[in-house]
Amino acid sequence: MHQPLVAISTDVRQFDNYTWHAAPQQYLEAAIAGAGVFPVLVPSFGDRLDIDELLSSVDGVMLTGSKSNVHPSLYGGDTSEANGPYDPARDATTLPLIRRAIERGVPLLAICRGIQEMNVALGGTLATEIQERDGSLDHRAPVSDNQDERFGIRQKVTIKAGSCLAGVFGEGDIMVNSVHRQAVDRLGPKLQLEAVAADGTVEAVSVKDARAFAVGVQWHPEYWVKSDSISVKIFRAFGDAVRLHATAKAGARAAAE
Repeated sequence: MHQPLVAISTDVRQFDNYTWHAAPQQYLEAAIAGAGVFPVLVPSFGDRLDIDELLSSVDGVMLTGSKSNVHPSLYGGDTSEANGPYDPARDATTLPLIRRAIERGVPLLAICRGIQEMNVALGGTLATEIQERDGSLDHRAPVSDNQDERFGIRQKVTIKAGSCLAGVFGEGDIMVNSVHRQAVDRLGPKLQLEAVAADGTVEAVSVKDARAFAVGVQWHPEYWVKSDSISVKIFRAFGDAVRLHATAKAGARAAAE
């Protein structure tokens, strides 16, 4: 089976006396099993990377979740360590990558930290410790050493009528997992709402008038992609968009020869 290349964001981590640029396996598994694509890890070296060269070589971009948060200096927020941990090298890589992928019409799927990066990259802001807001649900994972419990599907979100995701899931409510303490606050002007939780928390967004699939979700579809029908649907939609982009690119190359 043909597997078009998809660029995957990486976190910068320190362990075993080395600096690692890495992504959790669940996202890579979901890219292969759910979207049918070939995941390619992009090291977080910021402006040392030729983003246009990368986007000429791949047919999609996927931004993973992470324990780290987007640095608040990028959206005018509180830069205290309480709102960390931070990964400035990832920020310096993903934010320009998001903007350029959208400009070039390269399909984009942003998950968890990814939707927050997407919002900041396009001029929005983030809310921190949202469980402390009046009337807010607690969107954090339950305290447990069992990952299946932490990532359990237990939260209802409502898909906006007529939205991009309504074409993926149908309109109305779906059940997802919730493992976050930050969320979109002020929506970037180029983004539109796709889904909300019962307390009004933004759960999904898309790019207005996008040239290709460009969606961010706050939940974690990668975790249950092999067993949950809702989780796999978004990866299939992304994979279809990636293959469409690859076919169009190949056609343009052939026409130019």
